[in-house]
Amino acid sequence: MGAFDDLMAFQRETEALAQVMGRLGWDQETVMPRGAAQQRADEMGALESVLHARRTDLRIGDWLAAVDEGALDQAGRAQLRHIRRSFARATKLPDRLSAEIARVTSRAQGIWAEARAADDVAHFLPILTEVVRLKREEAAALAEGGDPYDALLDDYEPGATAQGIAAIFDRMRPRLVELRERIMGSGRSPAALSGHFPTEGQMVLAREVATRFGYDWRHGRLDHSVHPFTSGSGTDVRITTRVDEGEPLGCLYSTLHEVGHGAYEQGIDPAYRLTPLGAGVSMGVHESQSRIYENQLGRSRAFCGWLHARMTELFGNSGAPDPDAFYAAVNRVHSGFIRTEADEVHYNLHIMLRFDLERDLIAGRLEVADLEAAWNARFLADFGLAVDRPANGVLQDVHWSVGLFGYFPTYTLGNVYAGCLYTALRAAVPSLDADLARGHAEPATAWLAAHLQRHGGLYLPGETIERACGFAPHEGPLMDYLDAKFGALYDL
Repeated sequence: MGAFDDLMAFQRETEALAQVMGRLGWDQETVMPRGAAQQRADEMGALESVLHARRTDLRIGDWLAAVDEGALDQAGRAQLRHIRRSFARATKLPDRLSAEIARVTSRAQGIWAEARAADDVAHFLPILTEVVRLKREEAAALAEGGDPYDALLDDYEPGATAQGIAAIFDRMRPRLVELRERIMGSGRSPAALSGHFPTEGQMVLAREVATRFGYDWRHGRLDHSVHPFTSGSGTDVRITTRVDEGEPLGCLYSTLHEVGHGAYEQGIDPAYRLTPLGAGVSMGVHESQSRIYENQLGRSRAFCGWLHARMTELFGNSGAPDPDAFYAAVNRVHSGFIRTEADEVHYNLHIMLRFDLERDLIAGRLEVADLEAAWNARFLADFGLAVDRPANGVLQDVHWSVGLFGYFPTYTLGNVYAGCLYTALRAAVPSLDADLARGHAEPATAWLAAHLQRHGGLYLPGETIERACGFAPHEGPLMDYLDAKFGALYDL
């Protein structure tokens, strides 16, 4: 066991340093002075060089070869699986490339935020061109002759392929489009919320809802950022949100979404802390938690009844006179520009757009200079709307600025997984609606913690979902849920 113990001691130090780098990223997005961007980029690049050197340390290969896998328990074998995979990927990338990606994406994140605020695409395109060039180089090195996009996708959803995801999307798209057309032809048009919703009140409600959904404030915090995100694992898991005083649902449901991510990280078995098993197994599984918290639970008729009463206490008249009108407003279907504010019917169409565009970018079929035009043309075709300004179009997401190519499709995979989990959850917790109607999400989130979150990276992504649900994941439960929910809402 000496080799395994040495390997794990080394790995824990690497994981600890990675957490430090994540904290630098959190700081950059929340409280870092604007003038510190270049220095932070240098700091991130330096730390990435240290991490890359550790991840490619030749001793890892020696330790892996020396370990007697037959003497390990299930968790030990899973640790080896993750370490082998990470070592194989890291050794394909030169240190120069890893450090340059860290430096450039750190700079690009700040430039993107400036460009988004100013609706200035031209300000962002030069740095995005650098990011895409580097990610193409990384993809080629990792793919070793295979599909470059698959190589990037594997970083977020191990084992997934673009071809497999495209097949799922091809099965979903006709049902989504057909459902949307039926809704738009229903003659029903629920009113949106209206009024003034002060920041202080929104944050009070966001914190209260986070608590009701099981977020552990002893090991977490909630801050503001341009684009909501979750950072950290174990005993330090931080979430962010954003506030618009004319539209309270963005803050509330962004918070709930990030609480799902945060609760997953907080709920992992403490024995796995600062090891490869001590984080979510994939972004698709991670998104299954954020999406089920946000949608199947947070946007349910039962929970909306409680939420309507609470919002009336905090803000008075919100434009929704009763719980049914509030539920309809929360789930109002409309062809909006912003992915994070999209209803459940349109959301996956937003993801499909990004998936196709970023595949073309990595493959060289699309260049950065043509990206805005390609986005706008595709959006008009898919949503019937002409993009009115870049912040509502190609500049709305942070992902490409920080090099997260391959991440977007995991949102829809997360929705698919969430549909499966919700089917199992309803069977396992018969009191679910009654609980949510009282504002009690804990029975549902406790079931998710026990059946999925505590395992961290112990199992493969698909296996994680199958063990929790009792069946292999597929898109059927999600699509059936959407048909039933919106069929009832719009009397289809």
